[in-house]
Amino acid sequence: MLLIFTNCKNQQLSVVGLQCEYLESPIGIDDPAPRFTWQIEGALEDTTAISFQLLMDTDKNTLKIGENVFWNSGMLKDNKQLMIYEGDDLKPFTKYYWRVLIFNQLGRQIAVSPVAHFETGMMNASNWAGKWISDGESVDYRPASYFRKAFKLKKKVETARAYITAAGLYELSINGEKVSDEMLNPMYTRFDRRNMYSTFDISSFLKNGQNVVGVELGNGWYNHQSTAVWFFDKAAWRNRPAFLLNIRVKYTDGSSEVIATDASWKRTESPVVFNSIYTAEHYDARQEIPGWNTSKVDDCDWNNAVETQAPSPVVVSQQLRPIRVTSVLKPVEMRKINDSNYVFTFPRNIAGIIDLKVKGKKGTVLRMAHAELLDKDGLPDLSNIDYHFRPTDDSDPFQTDIFILSGGDDHFSPKFNYKGFQYVGISSSEPIELKADNIRALEMHSDVPQKGFISSSNPTLNKIWEATNSSYLANLFGYPTDCPQREKNGWTGDAHIAIETALYNFDAITIYEKWMNDFKDEQRQNGVLPCIIPTSVWGYDWANGVDWTSAVAIIPWEVYRFYGDDRLLRRMYDNIKSYVDYITSISPDKLTDWGLGDWIPVKSESNKKLTSSLYYYTDVVILSKAASLFGKQQDAQYYTQLADEIKAAINKNFLNESTGIYCSGTQTELATALYWGVVPEVLKAKVAKNLYDKVAANNFHLDVGLLGTKALLNALSENGYAEAAYRVATQETYPSWGYWIKNGATTLFENWKVDVTKDASRNHIMFGEIGAWFYKGIGGLFPDEQYPGFKHFVLKPHFIDSLDHFEMKHRSPYGWINSCWKRDGNRIIYELHIPVNSSATLYLPPNNEQSSPLNLKAGNHTITFTISNNN
Repeated sequence: MLLIFTNCKNQQLSVVGLQCEYLESPIGIDDPAPRFTWQIEGALEDTTAISFQLLMDTDKNTLKIGENVFWNSGMLKDNKQLMIYEGDDLKPFTKYYWRVLIFNQLGRQIAVSPVAHFETGMMNASNWAGKWISDGESVDYRPASYFRKAFKLKKKVETARAYITAAGLYELSINGEKVSDEMLNPMYTRFDRRNMYSTFDISSFLKNGQNVVGVELGNGWYNHQSTAVWFFDKAAWRNRPAFLLNIRVKYTDGSSEVIATDASWKRTESPVVFNSIYTAEHYDARQEIPGWNTSKVDDCDWNNAVETQAPSPVVVSQQLRPIRVTSVLKPVEMRKINDSNYVFTFPRNIAGIIDLKVKGKKGTVLRMAHAELLDKDGLPDLSNIDYHFRPTDDSDPFQTDIFILSGGDDHFSPKFNYKGFQYVGISSSEPIELKADNIRALEMHSDVPQKGFISSSNPTLNKIWEATNSSYLANLFGYPTDCPQREKNGWTGDAHIAIETALYNFDAITIYEKWMNDFKDEQRQNGVLPCIIPTSVWGYDWANGVDWTSAVAIIPWEVYRFYGDDRLLRRMYDNIKSYVDYITSISPDKLTDWGLGDWIPVKSESNKKLTSSLYYYTDVVILSKAASLFGKQQDAQYYTQLADEIKAAINKNFLNESTGIYCSGTQTELATALYWGVVPEVLKAKVAKNLYDKVAANNFHLDVGLLGTKALLNALSENGYAEAAYRVATQETYPSWGYWIKNGATTLFENWKVDVTKDASRNHIMFGEIGAWFYKGIGGLFPDEQYPGFKHFVLKPHFIDSLDHFEMKHRSPYGWINSCWKRDGNRIIYELHIPVNSSATLYLPPNNEQSSPLNLKAGNHTITFTISNNN
């Protein structure tokens, strides 16, 4: 029995979510052809014939009239809610207003958007004024420096912008106030090849008369003074932190002025006596200079800044979601060990810093150790995360801030560091009285909007999804990392494994577009990439095989599928091609064992040549599809044939056709062959049954490592074994994600065991594919690559026997896709919302290609049907 109710009658449309370069009202745009996106709310029965028109002008009133505007896109009928600017050259330092008009098939306007705006930045390097400046000290000099410049404004200010780039990290203030809540600027890049600048609206911070601009510089990744196995202290770019700042003031009389950095700026030591992005921050409150960045301080005794060379010839606008403090956590427990030692427990494992307010004897030294574990005595235990740290002395303890008290009411919160922790142990050189109210934990990460939600009747499932998202965010700091404590490295393998988890749950395109530029900076002429990006020198000779560095192809491809925007894929095309050609040059038999293999498996070792060759095949398939998309027919033909040859070589060398077993038949070997699409069609059912039997024989527990977690659940649910996949995904005994949850985890671990205390992070994203599988394996939501960006999408939901309800939401480029089902006896009530200007094909049980699909238009749909045992 199948009952369908559809409500897609015409309703008034509204245009919402207007973005330029995937940001709301950005300033500092440098792209000569910015992209515009929007969404439509309401309902419209027929969206096949609607058209869009975009108008843009520097005058808001002219734009509203709609005549003689700076740019008129004309009426576009391709139905995509993505438009690229194609007008005259944009002017620097200019505010542009824009809006979208929607027309029906008769050419009648049926909706108009609110007016949005963006503002251009430098647009050209020649527009920078002034010089890069530094403090002129050696790279081993530990204190951070204050820089300041006093200036007078004699006319009324209309607008003012600060354009600032740095090698290192900075905190910018005007007249004693921070100009932004952004943290850890600028984002980490290969500093000798590309630097990033940010733009801030500082109009409200300025005043008539005397003003002071202040900058505090930290080391960041540029001047890495800590020592670890990745040799960032030996980076070719390493130097003393430096910055370049332009303040452009526009007056109401139409004149303008630029205040720029040069040797006239003053500088002195700040109370930050040591800072390391990798370890911690040390602060001596006795050295504070109250009002140092205001006109109240006389800087005549300060030294002059030192002009220095630019770190690289390339400075680009930092147009991505910034790092911010996103939540403030109170301790859930405080243990007083004695008068000089306290341990604070926070409700969950996070990436971030602390905020401490305290009063004590002048000169008292507080040491604040941040940990994910406590030892048997209840004290912070860093043994699981300090394994790769190589200190040369005891002056730079790992994840341990040092705070020297002034004797007054002191306040400490690091500016140039972050850590991974759930526990903070404070030890004092003198007796001190602390309370829970003295300390807070500040959670930090790239502030990407959430665009996906999962909820079900299984609490463990819900907690796994939450923990996965927490680990993803804790590892997003302008680039995706592996862990926020031990390494903070941009591991390529972890990132491509988790890319669908990222894109189903978060609007993270700006982060990945920036990170792919880091790939371009790091790729060698022969196509080889390092395993961590950015890097100094480490990672070109180990762990950078195909199974890790395939991120160069997989991530741009997934961004294209999820956003329907081919710019990143197009930009990376030559890099992917160079990378693939290198693999081909070292793989004469169309197979490769270049890779790490199925990293950290439970017990079974899988064939590395098989898994590496599968990723080689995947990269070539992506390249062939991209070549076809971009009209590169010769490349498309060549790489399509190469993909066929690799697939044939894999099956010839690793597949036993009579048994349907790949290699020795581990879960990873069977699942990856199915997931990456090399299994011959006639053998899919046999290979899938073998995988099911293997999982069932292991009592529906996984026996895989990193590569296997990407494939296992998907291979089962996409080949008729969704119930088995669900059982694996929601197990609560070892080894499983649920086992972590039952042992108190609020994030994902690096090792399936919970009692490992050496080199085992408790905030790792590498096993995070499960966060995407909830959308695919239960919700059944897949983008249709023929109509990318969810212009059309496929739904193959699985109505799991042991679930009473399941809800999935995803904000696509066209709006919210809502899918919710619940049980009513032996009936399923399935509710679906398809956004305006989008459509879907729904496959109901038995969820295979032979079932009768339902082609659904935009609107709300309620489907009621009877279901028997699902598997």
